[in-house]
Amino acid sequence: MVAVNPPRGMRDFLPADKARRERVLALIRERYRAHGFDEIETPVMEDHARLHAGVGGDNEKLAFNVMKRGISAETLAATTDAADLADLGLRYDLTVPLSRFYASHRGELSGVFRAVQIAPVWRAERPQKGRYRQFMQCDIDIMGDASSRAEAELISATLDVLDALGLSGASVRINDRRALDALLDVFGFPEADRPGVLITIDKLDKIGPSGVAAELRERGSAASSVDALEAFIAGLEKPTDPFGAAQIRALLPAGIPDEIVEHLVGIGEAVSAARGGAPLEFDPFLVRGMGYYTGTIFEIAHPDVSYSLGGGGRYDGMIGRFLGQDVPAVGFSIGFERIVDLVQIADDAQSRSVVLVHDKDVPVAELLAHKARLVADGARVRLEQRPRNLKGVLERAESDGYTSFATMSAGQDELEIKPLG
Repeated sequence: MVAVNPPRGMRDFLPADKARRERVLALIRERYRAHGFDEIETPVMEDHARLHAGVGGDNEKLAFNVMKRGISAETLAATTDAADLADLGLRYDLTVPLSRFYASHRGELSGVFRAVQIAPVWRAERPQKGRYRQFMQCDIDIMGDASSRAEAELISATLDVLDALGLSGASVRINDRRALDALLDVFGFPEADRPGVLITIDKLDKIGPSGVAAELRERGSAASSVDALEAFIAGLEKPTDPFGAAQIRALLPAGIPDEIVEHLVGIGEAVSAARGGAPLEFDPFLVRGMGYYTGTIFEIAHPDVSYSLGGGGRYDGMIGRFLGQDVPAVGFSIGFERIVDLVQIADDAQSRSVVLVHDKDVPVAELLAHKARLVADGARVRLEQRPRNLKGVLERAESDGYTSFATMSAGQDELEIKPLG
């Protein structure tokens, strides 16, 4: 028998999996709403030029392009430039669509706008474990606030969501792209080389200081710059100070502007006030790959897993590309596909879920009357005609989250509800 599967890198979800995902999403929505964020929705497609404006980093290369309608075979055969063949594309993240949304509706929004977007995105990834071509993103963003309050709100709200999901104990690694630029400037890396240098530095956790130095030399970076960076990394010690100016200064070379340190300290003080402590750690080599980040960047770390559970940063320059006027903006994205398998949220409806197994000759009116009474009492009800093998029906119902059953014959007035399993 030939298998009929979804496209590679995409998934079907059976009822129990879908229900679990929706419970997690409902809790995320509820907690973000409690923090004053308003949910919006944007189209799944944006203009091709907007998705390829040079702000999405490598994700732009992974965009699914939508071919123009009515292209002739001759044009198709003669053209290799995707921009000539496509005028739309599927969104590869939610930040570019949000920036366009804000530029489109700014006059209808509050001065400081707090947005929630929870929706699928598409990337032409090479399918492998943990990487999908369609996946869900959960983003919160604040536009119109350049102060450290915006980052502190995002971090506090996100940590609250993780607590509600049973993932307490998370911490946030934080850095600033301006500090990274200043650090590379101190060590003499030319501005034109910095995008490639940052790609290499981003591998520090995997290949270590010597590996970073070797790769930078292969890239052709000046030996004096590489030597200075390698010596600096090797000389760093994990600070014992709590998050604050002392910790940040201990992990940076001399010459980093005070305003960057003060902004980060302000975030820590505000998060600490909100949560009775600031689970923040300054990481001078946190990079994050998106090209649109202009300031603070951060990632969620959790002691139970080796990978990040989400991240984000400040992208003050993006909205200005669409509006012609810069607007401060910062966002935080939870890695939904990573956390959904880590959490277990009880389905309150399961305690009132009933499979009503009926004989073939039971009139439809009787069936629906019994079902309506159970539903009115708050139960979730599935109708099943009695098969020869009742055990198989009940086992399937239990795997779908049902907790009880009742059997019904024609003319039966009362139902005896019994537990499954």
